[in-house]
Amino acid sequence: MTPRFGARCLFCFCNTTLCLLLALFIFWLIFLPKEPKFTVSNASLTQFNFNNNTLYYNLALNITIQNPNKRVGIYYLHIQVIANYRKERFSMVNLTSPPFYQGHKNTTFLHDVLVEGQQSVEFGEHELSQFNSETAAGVYNIDVKLALWVRARYGKFKTADYGSSKIDCKLKVPLSFSETPATDFNTTKCGNVYVLTNP
Repeated sequence: MTPRFGARCLFCFCNTTLCLLLALFIFWLIFLPKEPKFTVSNASLTQFNFNNNTLYYNLALNITIQNPNKRVGIYYLHIQVIANYRKERFSMVNLTSPPFYQGHKNTTFLHDVLVEGQQSVEFGEHELSQFNSETAAGVYNIDVKLALWVRARYGKFKTADYGSSKIDCKLKVPLSFSETPATDFNTTKCGNVYVLTNP
């Protein structure tokens, strides 16, 4: 390989790389992808009892999903709801709703997402003390995570399926004695993750 030929190869490689980077930058400027926004708009907790190392629970959630993008659509292939109390997982629910597409600047409502049942958990002395304090106050700190499997749509181009991405919703849920949503529950914004970039 002559020095001149090597220089030409290097020039072509650098030129191609710059063109690709420029194309990616223009693509990003056109679509400006933003992560969707998740909010728990209401919650109803009608049972949250701990007896004989078993937690009995009945929690219903209303969840709002906002797609703020002007040119990016999102396919939700599967959603899983994971509920934790004091870092102890007590429920994992797979939503049975079919996959759905959320268009540009669109809002989707998930009503009455039900988390109910019973689960064996082990509370230490500190966790049990916190549970008793929250029982006396009538308000429980429950950490709800949403595991998402999604696909993005940029114009006519669809990405491959993304791996599981998690949304964290730290809730303060008052105990209710009816199945109607609690009027004193504060709408809670969830911590978003970047579901529109490859994991």
